[in-house]
Amino acid sequence: MDLDAVRTFVAAADAGQFQEAAAELAVTQQAVSKRIAALERDLGVRLFTRTARGARLSIDGQAFLPHARELLRVAERARASVRPGRRPLRVDVIASRGAASGLMRAFHRARPEIDLDVVWLFDIETAVAALRSGTIDASFRAVGMPGRPLPEDIESVRVLDEPLQLLTGPAHALAGARSVTLAQLAGHRIWMPGIVPGTEWAAYYDDLVAEFGLTIEATGPNFGSDALLDTVADTPALATLMSEQTRLVWPAGHDLRRIPVTDPTPVYPHSLLWHRDNPHPALAVLRAHLAATSAGHDTTGTWTPGWVTSR
Repeated sequence: MDLDAVRTFVAAADAGQFQEAAAELAVTQQAVSKRIAALERDLGVRLFTRTARGARLSIDGQAFLPHARELLRVAERARASVRPGRRPLRVDVIASRGAASGLMRAFHRARPEIDLDVVWLFDIETAVAALRSGTIDASFRAVGMPGRPLPEDIESVRVLDEPLQLLTGPAHALAGARSVTLAQLAGHRIWMPGIVPGTEWAAYYDDLVAEFGLTIEATGPNFGSDALLDTVADTPALATLMSEQTRLVWPAGHDLRRIPVTDPTPVYPHSLLWHRDNPHPALAVLRAHLAATSAGHDTTGTWTPGWVTSR
């Protein structure tokens, strides 16, 4: 159904005269007559009865008028939903408890007037496809994974280096340490069931193992962070690596220990990705906020894989 014709019908019904409707719509009276005639042909009914004083709604016209108004309201809502700046900025943060989620919480506190829609996408291919299709506006990812360069239309900038810590139960051999070096972790079993082959974080930990001779086990099903914490708390031979910024709550009886890792400190690199033609005005605001609040990268005493880029 031609929305211009519907809009013309409503204007004529409100004005009671085609001439006044034409003036309101800034078209000729002939254009008003043609639009309404086309709408009548489309519906198969007469919408107006012409009189000497103008045009009066027919019985069918009276029945159609409230639906015509609703059609115009729905059309306006549809346009508003995709109008730049009117819909929420949709951002992928990978996981709800990670550092990227923390960055977005800080952005929301700084700019509460910007509507946000936060989503969780699993792998980088899915995220890039969503950026290119416009399903999301931005995604936080590690950039430069071997053999998987970003498409030319996807931009990125490094926004956070996330230090990793050792998490142990109270009976672990390193539980009393104030800090541990990567060399000291060699020979200890580090259990990380959330590592999925083919992901950017799997590539990160593969390089960490290869460079420092660590033993990282990804065996067993991943029942989530609560089950991981339960197992680490009860198993003296197991520890895990976790970001110092990961927000976790565990029972007091677990007595878990978060121990800084040094010489060097492994940091997980987060970059913001977006499509270079994305017009959402809040995307530029988010990028400016992250640029103003981000710390330096590749600082002395830290480690990232060689494939990580700073762009």
